[in-house]
Amino acid sequence: QVQLVESGGGLVQAGGSLRLSCAASGRTFSTYVMGWFRQAPGKEREFVAFFRPSAFYGEYADSVKGRFTMSRDNAKNTVTLQMNSLKPEDTAVYYCAAAKYYSGSYSIETFYDYWGQGTQVTVSS
Repeated sequence: QVQLVESGGGLVQAGGSLRLSCAASGRTFSTYVMGWFRQAPGKEREFVAFFRPSAFYGEYADSVKGRFTMSRDNAKNTVTLQMNSLKPEDTAVYYCAAAKYYSGSYSIETFYDYWGQGTQVTVSS
């Protein structure tokens, strides 16, 4: 079992920055691929970024590429999502997710086994 707790959401003006964190329980964190997803009001949940267990960098949705940076610290069982140049369309509940890693891309939410409770990000224009 893996428990995930997100933090760091809030209200920010367009062009601003926020940093989300996700703390994971469990001794096998380093074997999990970690992902961030988001869900805006009235829309389906969508992929934002994922980070493979031993990777040096994350992979991103086109809508956030160049603005968001995901990182992970296997020693601290945490992942972060640094969000810069925020836009009103980034407004959503952001979820951290974990999946046992095998291979390939993890941009699809059904691949993930564990989810956090979500944290609200609101970007005002």
